[in-house]
Amino acid sequence: MEKLKCLLFCAVVSLCSCDAYKILAVFPVPSPSHGILGDNMIKHLLNAGHEVTYITPYASRQKSNPKLHIVDVTDHHSFFNPDILDLTEILEGTVNFKDHNFVFSMMMHIAAMTLEHKNVQKLMRDPQQKFDVIIGEYMFTDLYSTFPAVFQCPYIWFSTVEPHWMVMNLVHSPMNPAYNGDYMYANIPPFNFMQRVQELWLQLTGLYHHNNDYYQREEAVYLKHVVPILKEQGKPVPDYNVLKYNASLLLGNSQVAIGNAVPMPPSYKHIGGYHIDDEVKPLPEDLKKILDNAKNGVIYFSMGSNLKSKDLPDDLKKGLLEVFGGLKQTVLWKFEENLPNQPKNVHIVQWAPQQSLLAHPNLKLFVTHGGLLSLTEAVHFGVPVIAIPVFADQFLNANQIQHKRIGEKVDLSHNLPKDLKVALDKVLADLPRYTAKVKEMSVAYHDSPMKPKEALNFWVEHVVRTRGAPHLRSVALQVPLYQQAYLDLLAVLLAAAVGILLVVRKILCFFKPQKNIKEKKN
Repeated sequence: MEKLKCLLFCAVVSLCSCDAYKILAVFPVPSPSHGILGDNMIKHLLNAGHEVTYITPYASRQKSNPKLHIVDVTDHHSFFNPDILDLTEILEGTVNFKDHNFVFSMMMHIAAMTLEHKNVQKLMRDPQQKFDVIIGEYMFTDLYSTFPAVFQCPYIWFSTVEPHWMVMNLVHSPMNPAYNGDYMYANIPPFNFMQRVQELWLQLTGLYHHNNDYYQREEAVYLKHVVPILKEQGKPVPDYNVLKYNASLLLGNSQVAIGNAVPMPPSYKHIGGYHIDDEVKPLPEDLKKILDNAKNGVIYFSMGSNLKSKDLPDDLKKGLLEVFGGLKQTVLWKFEENLPNQPKNVHIVQWAPQQSLLAHPNLKLFVTHGGLLSLTEAVHFGVPVIAIPVFADQFLNANQIQHKRIGEKVDLSHNLPKDLKVALDKVLADLPRYTAKVKEMSVAYHDSPMKPKEALNFWVEHVVRTRGAPHLRSVALQVPLYQQAYLDLLAVLLAAAVGILLVVRKILCFFKPQKNIKEKKN
């Protein structure tokens, strides 16, 4: 009996202690959707038995867990506040989220605030802090790649959007602009001639800025806030350009069934959808009653967690209510305040459990801003979509929705009510076809050897077990871009052509004077 107890004890200890690692997760962007991604990643890592230190601006919503250590950067909200995403300003064009310089400057400022934050500085200066791996969110700045210099461990990038040339350049090489679009231009391949020229020019100018002025600004932050710590602790001071390209892995909030099937290096792993719960939570009684009793189905309208529908001009609010009131379907509108003169079929909810709504069989159509989390949830539950993109990758997602025929796209403009009515009439008139198409995509999305949360844990643990996964490192990182594009060969061929032309010219010049001499003698 004692032997049996001893064996059971050893088995339990073995199960509890295997593959349990210390992980640093860096998710400092003060945006609700980014908080959702960070919180769910932490949840899965903790459930797998790992100990996690979490840099987050959403410290207040973390549940107590002995294996979770919070590094609070809540004051980041003072910089990135809701006023930046005012719908009225976006409508008027006073804020341009398609400007690379604007987006980079904003995200680099958040990264600099993170590295100089007193709580982050305290973490980095603590010689007792040891980690097996670091996961850092990529948001158009490479600065979080400097954490491994302090903690001397492997690094994993996490990209919140579909694969794009900026982040792929850090683990492989820039993506081929002939069939890979930049998220800001939102082109869907195959491209026409002008689109290919546009994508090529965007990458060339983007690479120039990233390797020059952006690089210098980031390096200055690294030298100011990280290098002094390395010198104090007697650790090597790597060149910033080395740290940038030293990641072991890139985890992407993407799925090939939703995006494009493009060549990816072995170090890129799709884990999109890991934020979706395995078990659908029950709806609150009031919402359940609305959906259960909707004889003609329900349309759910939400502009996401960053945008506020209350910021829409009054004429647009009134116009949208008129459009919704003319439908036979029940409409649930996620809105931050009560609206006067609501039609009987329109219900305002200030908060809604989106996944639970999309899982309900009476939810027939999802009108959304086109964020990747919302799009992934729509595909997960097989619900057609109408997208109203506002900023960032939402334009690309909206174009993808239209391209894959799982819904339609409507531009955010002062004609929104009229344009949305056209899209609603089109989708509702052919709803079975749109539904069949999105359910077909949903089958491909779900048909995977691992669930996204399992893939997340597996690849993070794989990096630690293999000491940085050097076998996944792309050879392209060792080949300069000019060699990948054969520009050196082009230079040789051009030099040869010029040399041949010069030789031919000399030969012609040699014979030309002799001819003139003969003519003079005659």
